[in-house]
Amino acid sequence: METLTTNGIKISVETAYQPAESKRSGNQFVHAYRVTIENKSSDTVQLIKRHWFIVDSNGDKREVKGDGVIGKQPVLGPNESHQYISWCPLLTEIGKMYGTFQMVRKPEDKEFFVRIPEFKLIVPYRLN
Repeated sequence: METLTTNGIKISVETAYQPAESKRSGNQFVHAYRVTIENKSSDTVQLIKRHWFIVDSNGDKREVKGDGVIGKQPVLGPNESHQYISWCPLLTEIGKMYGTFQMVRKPEDKEFFVRIPEFKLIVPYRLN
C-alpha cells in the first residue's frame, strides 16, 4: 500500500492485478486499485476533480482528468473517509500511476490540491 498526506488529507492506494481481465498475448494488463481518502483535518472538504498520470514501461504517458471519482464528489467531515475501486489497463507488464485530487474546504469553497502517491502496477510473475 502506498500512502501520502497532503494538506490534512491522507490518500492510500492498494493494487491488484486482474488476470481474468488481462490478455498477455494481446498486451493488455489490467489492474484494479482501491483508493482510500481520509480527512485528517479539522475542516469539511469535498473532492471536486481528479487528474491522473498513467505511465507504462515503454515510457508512454496518458492523462485522465474529470469531475469527482467514479461519478461521485464526496464530502468528508473531519475524520471521515471515502473509498472507491477503479481499474487501469496497461499495454506493458509494468507501469505506474500518480496524480492529484482537486478539493475545496467548506463552507468557503477554498480550493486546494491533494497529491495521490505514486504506485506501481506490476504483473505478479514479473516480481522475482
